[in-house]
Amino acid sequence: MRYLAIDYGTKSTGLAICDPSETIVSPLTVFSNEKDLVAEILKIVRTESVSAIVFGLPLNMDGTAGQQAKIVQDFADELRKTVAIPVYFQDERLSTFAAQEKLLPADLTRKKKRKHLDAVAAAEILQAFLDSKRMPQDK
Repeated sequence: MRYLAIDYGTKSTGLAICDPSETIVSPLTVFSNEKDLVAEILKIVRTESVSAIVFGLPLNMDGTAGQQAKIVQDFADELRKTVAIPVYFQDERLSTFAAQEKLLPADLTRKKKRKHLDAVAAAEILQAFLDSKRMPQDK
């Protein structure tokens, strides 16, 4: 199954995708939220044969959903109206921190690192989602 991860933010949105075997997760792109995000995401869903979407859900550190989580859920609801594939949520706490750690050794300027950060964070979200699918469920 091919999943598309979305790290939705107030200024920009990062996307990541996995291969059909759900083995390799790759950062895909970052869009400015000034674009028609729904149309851009729909294009990617079609061209990349995406089977499901995973949104990073920005929960508070205590696990509660705050204002930003509500904004993400509202955008997911808007997207659901145009795509006929499942939409999932994945706790994204600390995904940006993990993405920053991964970009540290990269020989990029601070500006270029910032440009890629949301897509790398989306890849962290997708990897966590796929890892949780593989874990045995408690009965």
